[in-house]
Amino acid sequence: TWKKKMAAAAARRNPAANRVCCPDHPDAHLIEDYRAGDQICSECGLVVGDRVVDVGTEWRTFSNEKSDKDRSRVGAAENPLLSGGDLSTMISRPSGSAGFNDDGSVKYHNRRSMSSSDRALVNAFREITNMADRINLPRNIVDRTQMLFKQVNEQKSLKGRSNDAIVAACLYIACRQEGVPRTFKEICAISRVSKREIGRCFKLILKALETSVELITTGDFMSRFCSNLNLPSHVQRAATHIARKAVELDLVPGRSPISVAAAAIYMASQASEEKRTQKEIGDIAGVADVTIRQSYRLIYPRAHELFPSDFTFHTPIEQLPQL
Repeated sequence: TWKKKMAAAAARRNPAANRVCCPDHPDAHLIEDYRAGDQICSECGLVVGDRVVDVGTEWRTFSNEKSDKDRSRVGAAENPLLSGGDLSTMISRPSGSAGFNDDGSVKYHNRRSMSSSDRALVNAFREITNMADRINLPRNIVDRTQMLFKQVNEQKSLKGRSNDAIVAACLYIACRQEGVPRTFKEICAISRVSKREIGRCFKLILKALETSVELITTGDFMSRFCSNLNLPSHVQRAATHIARKAVELDLVPGRSPISVAAAAIYMASQASEEKRTQKEIGDIAGVADVTIRQSYRLIYPRAHELFPSDFTFHTPIEQLPQL
């Protein structure tokens, strides 16, 4: 014990660095004995530190899952969006006889002190994660959506609106703010509310939070639409160029960027060897065939000005469909 105290004092007085080291061999490697909680000098065997906390994983697990996963000792990740720091324990419904009393009642219950606000947040966060998983959105989108929902929930500015509609609108806003916009139809497809209700909540949230979103352009959807249609890169570049030039020449006033992008993809694919029908493009873009035709009719008369100069035509412009 005396040696440990002397070694610890000498280690603290070592001016070389703010680290524990042997006073006689400051450059020697220290061996950590996790069972005893000691740090031992590899040269002379002097114990230079004791009561070392083992930060490794547990050797056994206390969960019911029989798997080889990492046995973390810290529990679930902390959620800063919840008032309690998410340190409460959520007890699932028992499945065996050990979870019930003799009279058949459940033996263990969740803590009743969770506020209704936190309960609503937990349910909303779970729904946000599920919706994001359905369309493969990354974690940063989920985090931003949860933050937006918490801000709306705290302001209580959308009272009377369903949480499902607010969640869907927050997810739509988060996608646009993170530069990976999704259409209203895509968000509507993974939610339980109508497109009109999502649009209403979208406007109310922007007004309540005094925030804004960037205007969507044809380029925001082009790569995703072309990828889902299995179009090669040169067709995607041509479609992007066609859509951009059509907007610059003001050929599609009042048309949504999604319909313009769909029409540009249709024109580029028809001029290449990788042709796609209006229905195939409409199913991916979420627009009707007639909408694609209307935008296509607006840009077709000036098709010569829209294609990039290095584009290789498989079908000449004169033979493109005249819808």
